[in-house]
Amino acid sequence: MSKQNTKQTGQKIITPAAGTQKAAPDLLKSGGFRLPYPLLWLALAALIVYLPTFSFGLTELDDSIFIRDFHFYNEHLNNLVTSFHRGLFDAVKDPYYRPLFMDSMILNYQISGQGQNIASYHVLNVLFHVISVLLLYQLFRKLAVKELHAFILCLVFAVHPVLSQAVAWIPGRNDTILAIFVFSFLLFSIDYSNNGKIKSLALSALFLLLAYFTKETAVFAAPVAFVLLVFVLRKNWLEKRNIVQYVLWAGCFLFWFAVRASATIQTNISIGQMARDFVPRLPLIVQYIGKIFLPFNLSVFPIQEDTVYYYGIAAIILLGVVIYLYKQRDMQAVLSGLGIFLLFLLPVLFVPSKLNEQTFEHRLYLPIVGILLLPQTILLNNKLKDKQLFTGGVVVCSLLAFANYQHQKAFESPISFWTAAAETSPHSAYADMMLAARLDKDDFARSCDLFRKAYALNPHEKYLNFYYGVMLQKKDSVKESEPYLLAEKNSSGYYECDFYLARAAMERKDLNGAIAYLQTYLKKDPANAQAHNNLLLLYLDTQQPDKAKAHVKEMQAAGINVPKEFLQKLGM
Repeated sequence: MSKQNTKQTGQKIITPAAGTQKAAPDLLKSGGFRLPYPLLWLALAALIVYLPTFSFGLTELDDSIFIRDFHFYNEHLNNLVTSFHRGLFDAVKDPYYRPLFMDSMILNYQISGQGQNIASYHVLNVLFHVISVLLLYQLFRKLAVKELHAFILCLVFAVHPVLSQAVAWIPGRNDTILAIFVFSFLLFSIDYSNNGKIKSLALSALFLLLAYFTKETAVFAAPVAFVLLVFVLRKNWLEKRNIVQYVLWAGCFLFWFAVRASATIQTNISIGQMARDFVPRLPLIVQYIGKIFLPFNLSVFPIQEDTVYYYGIAAIILLGVVIYLYKQRDMQAVLSGLGIFLLFLLPVLFVPSKLNEQTFEHRLYLPIVGILLLPQTILLNNKLKDKQLFTGGVVVCSLLAFANYQHQKAFESPISFWTAAAETSPHSAYADMMLAARLDKDDFARSCDLFRKAYALNPHEKYLNFYYGVMLQKKDSVKESEPYLLAEKNSSGYYECDFYLARAAMERKDLNGAIAYLQTYLKKDPANAQAHNNLLLLYLDTQQPDKAKAHVKEMQAAGINVPKEFLQKLGM
């Protein structure tokens, strides 16, 4: 730069630091009020708000898969390494690559009594959130945000109801763990840019790699670091220390990409498909902004079709007016905050509808940080005294905390979760299907109505044909169930179909076909006593005593009780 400029921000005059880079502006004005032990109060606020979740169970949206269905995988600590070589839900046919999330479930399984103590999963979820809140406070202070303002902003982050899914829903920890690593990466990147210490550089690289192996969103962590260093802290982007970091960031990305490419994951999702779905998903930006500023239409299972836009439009207009009216606004800081919001939100916009049509709110866990980094407005820079500002902030956060408390109740059980999902997303066939399946025993008539509604919405919804076939069998329409079960088996390959297809085959007097279905089923669920008994009975009915005796031994070896009448028939 050819000359040094002075810039006024509030009551403080900022002058350039020595050399060619500008000093970071104090983003918020100074004041005399100081809250003692801010980290302690933030931790307590987050803990108190989410304390009720300690008694929650499962929602049966993915959490039952990672805890119960994966219990054989979670039992073995050597799978901590295996997680880096496989997909998330399936070892091969899965586009999701989340090894550190899988490892967190393995370790949690070890300390939870082999997955029996669900409370331990919720406790760890809250702990991850508390750590994220504290790291975010440290990050804001590194960005020269005034202590009081950093506290208020982090208090909003700690209790905001739009983030409750990331904490109250066990798989939501993927975003809180990611935030821990991303915030740590940003902190050490800033440190290295300031002090040039190799230790800071090494730690920044470590946390960036950990973020990559947690969730794909981490790809945008390095661009966010660039925005913070160059546009918020006003450092020279060609400064030697920053160039060193650019090279390191590229190296971390290439390392992660190579490890991911060597894993067994496969996906049939093309870049062209992602690009085609990108434009229709752009309105999600408006929906998400509305949920941040006016969190009145939250959903545990939101879809774009059932989420209104007027809250988002109102929030954008209000935000624009406030920024415009504030005469001392720093547009560079404002645009930086908006840029960070959009960078962290980009992965959501590229998710193909074929893969996932849900617009989950836990995905806002990192993007909301960009919105919180909009301090150059009258909302914080105003004529209010610090004590008044503190009181107002606490009042607003108390209201947000109450809304959070009300919203998080939906995550308490499968019934509460899927009831809320069906109510807030009436066009979701999946939500109706899942609620119907859970009402099957207590309210069969309503369950049938929901299955029929779901089928009318989307007859191709995954697992719906299976549930529909089971419903028909429970209504003694066994023959009518077969086409639905076959359709599900052909589309998703769901192994449970074979159990009910065996009954349909028996109804048609196709005993050999029923045997084949049960044999296939037992390969997936070898502990199902009913399936074993049915297969044994079929061996007897088809005059296959040798296979029947061999199957009895197989059942006994597995610790499955064999009815006495079967043993008597076989002379065993």
